[in-house]
Amino acid sequence: MFQRFAALLLLAASLMGSAQAQQQQPQTDLQRTKLSIGLYKIDVQIAQTPLQREIGLMFRKEMPQAEGMIFVFDQPATQCFWMRNTLLPLTAAFVADDGRIVNLVDMQPMTENSHCSEEPVRFVLEMNQGWFAKKNIKKGAKLGGELFAVAKR
Repeated sequence: MFQRFAALLLLAASLMGSAQAQQQQPQTDLQRTKLSIGLYKIDVQIAQTPLQREIGLMFRKEMPQAEGMIFVFDQPATQCFWMRNTLLPLTAAFVADDGRIVNLVDMQPMTENSHCSEEPVRFVLEMNQGWFAKKNIKKGAKLGGELFAVAKR
């Protein structure tokens, strides 16, 4: 009995170790979609599973200016984000189902400060810090794209 328990513990430890090793790599192979905001087009990766959302943009050393990551949740809720193991300074846009930016928050790399939506949302778009400001995109602006058309149904 003890040997079976020890074998199970060893198996669990090796699985946890491989999950941690996998998480040390940036995820760059997620499904992508195009978004628009005003005259601007954005190519975004979609983080939709719990693990994809947990890893997010961690371990990324660079990201092109017209790219980002959109986090998709099942239900609207107050969403809170932090930047542990995230190397890039980012701005999070908390986005309602209709594509309206509820609020924008600049986030500093390698911190555990919590940044939350001002109202329940299902989407959070992370872009390089300063991207929204340089384009003069503010709270209330509307994002367009297939994700928001589906969310309204």
